[in-house]
Amino acid sequence: MLTDSQKWLVLAGVVLTGWLLYLLAPILTPFLIAALIAYLGDPLVDWLESRGPSRTIATSIVVALFMVLIVLLPLLLIPVVHKQVSAFMAALPGILDWFARVLAPWLQTNLGIELVMPDIEKIKLTLAQNFERVGDVAVDIVTYITRSGMALAGWLASMVLIPVVVFYLLRDWDRVVTGVRDLLPRHVEPTVSMLTRESDQVLGAFLRGQLTVMLCLGIIYSIGLSLAGLKWSLTIGMLSGLVSFVPYLGVIFGVLTASVAVLLQSQDALQLVWVLLVFGAGQMLEGMVLTPWLVGDRVGLHPVAVIFAVLAGGQLFGFMGILLALPVASVLAVLLRHLRERYRESEFYGETDDDGDP
Repeated sequence: MLTDSQKWLVLAGVVLTGWLLYLLAPILTPFLIAALIAYLGDPLVDWLESRGPSRTIATSIVVALFMVLIVLLPLLLIPVVHKQVSAFMAALPGILDWFARVLAPWLQTNLGIELVMPDIEKIKLTLAQNFERVGDVAVDIVTYITRSGMALAGWLASMVLIPVVVFYLLRDWDRVVTGVRDLLPRHVEPTVSMLTRESDQVLGAFLRGQLTVMLCLGIIYSIGLSLAGLKWSLTIGMLSGLVSFVPYLGVIFGVLTASVAVLLQSQDALQLVWVLLVFGAGQMLEGMVLTPWLVGDRVGLHPVAVIFAVLAGGQLFGFMGILLALPVASVLAVLLRHLRERYRESEFYGETDDDGDP
């Protein structure tokens, strides 16, 4: 047991650490990103190292692959997404005409819903006047960054700093973990090590597995919607895959947006069958193949807990809280299971009979 002076020392250390993190928050983002990448890449480095190369060479290979991926993905995806967004903007005047002539009267006649229609002609005129600006946003951003010396310097520093930090973290990952473990008080080291191993299994299963599931779903949805003839298949499919980290949110978002897009594109309600088939097949593959294979049952978070964690993270910490909600919830689940076991073994829970009933 800790003495009173030791407890106050621990409390002071926690407060001091929190204060330093608050002061250093503006410069911590590259290091947090680098630590996340290093955590995800450590198993691959370990695998390569076990095949013969030294730790330094294996780390260099993984960092090089990461840099190639970071460069190639924007080069491949941005032109396609830009083309699809431009095609949508070009088709938008016709879509607005169809909305005013067909959909709004149908809703009013069959469902009694009377929509307050905006000035369609004015909207079309505004779109026509500004259509040439579609796709120039990236150019404007680059121009702004170029003119802003401090912003450009900070962006370049982050781009250079992240790979460097990733390299050194990956190369010395096992040494850092061992060093932290050796600093722990001996009487708590076994418990902390056990909890860390369980948290690593859960967190690794979530991060590596769920990210792969999201990517696979995005590809499946995009290919399926493309085969169904949807012009904006890649944009809708990849967005549906990205938001699928929340149970059922990806399929709900995808079905709604793809259904609206199909109706606007073809004005044929029968085409909705293909949308339902695509997302139904994606859900079956996710539930029967992807999640059991890539994630398994190691995370153990109930769907209601997942939804609550995402909403709570967003409410407390904004977009960053949404991104960190499920990893943090996964680790908390491990700690709560440990506390539950300790509680059941304590005198507060009470004695149990031979059948295990209180």
